[in-house]
Amino acid sequence: MAKVLISLPEELLERIDREAQAHGSSRSRFLQEAARRQLGCPTAERLDAALERGRDALADAGAFESAELIRTQRLAHDADDRRR
Repeated sequence: MAKVLISLPEELLERIDREAQAHGSSRSRFLQEAARRQLGCPTAERLDAALERGRDALADAGAFESAELIRTQRLAHDADDRRR
């Protein structure tokens, strides 16, 4: 983990510290989470929700062999290429 030295107005740092403490967090953790939100990084909860939606979408797909699906798709693309 890298350490950085940044300059912040005192009143901003005080607000950060109050919020971090109110949430039982450290200043570093608070700033990391704020940066992730600003950068659009998904949270663990959002990733879990996306995985659950994927599982739900595939629930009725049944068992399949992915290598066979890829092979079939590749052969179809090759056949298309030969026709051109």
